[in-house]
Amino acid sequence: MREIEFTTDGRRWSADLAAPVDLAIPLQFDGAQPGFFATEPARAAPLRAVGFTGDVRQGGSCNCDVYVLAPHCHGTHTECAAHVTIGGERIAALTPVPPSLAVLLSVRPVALGVTSKADASRASPSDPVITRELLAATAAPWLADPWSALVIRTLPNDPSKLQRIYAGACPAPYFLPDAMDWIVARGVSSLVVDLPSLDRAEDGGALAAHRIYWGLPFGERDPQLAARGRALVTELAYVPPAAPDGLYLLDLHVPAFATDAAPSRPVLYPVREVAA
Repeated sequence: MREIEFTTDGRRWSADLAAPVDLAIPLQFDGAQPGFFATEPARAAPLRAVGFTGDVRQGGSCNCDVYVLAPHCHGTHTECAAHVTIGGERIAALTPVPPSLAVLLSVRPVALGVTSKADASRASPSDPVITRELLAATAAPWLADPWSALVIRTLPNDPSKLQRIYAGACPAPYFLPDAMDWIVARGVSSLVVDLPSLDRAEDGGALAAHRIYWGLPFGERDPQLAARGRALVTELAYVPPAAPDGLYLLDLHVPAFATDAAPSRPVLYPVREVAA
């Protein structure tokens, strides 16, 4: 099967399954890997038990490793509202999700400048940010299309993102509240970004963009108050430069972890609209 057809809001589309665009960063346990917030890289070691070593090179009958990683810190991962609440539904209960029509947008963040749109006590005028105006202008050609997933590629988009260590108070661009308001107003239920976080690394624990995305009032930790508690966020993805902006089918692969986040593999498939 090379193509599938599907219908969204009464419009028919065809997805090219022979041309997948993998957005996940391969996690190299024995090599360079991306990192955010964690002080140590993800690591792997052979399982050892009485009379058994999980390494064929050491005489074991098979390879069997134990992996240590923090999904939020060590690569492409998908998270849910339980990331900022006490309890609530976990990733295993919210996935799998059906493939969805997505739009891929490339945006070049701008300097925050002197503004009241962010917490002045934490933000710096030089912070690179994503604004409502940036998103609306970039998405203009596809605003009439019924996409419910949004993939953001930040510019510049060099391969160093595959192993970049994000350290410091503001190591990457982040979303201003008005940008997240725009995303919510569009009805996006799956957001994929090539950033380590939707928010500034050091923001005093506000996590404003996360809370707006999940419809959670500022400071609240009750999952019942999350108006968009089933929405998903995928961070630390990487969008290959060869993939043009436009419409795709997003297929999100997430293991059944009963946790607030899990390593994941978002895949895009090019689509075209089928004439009625």
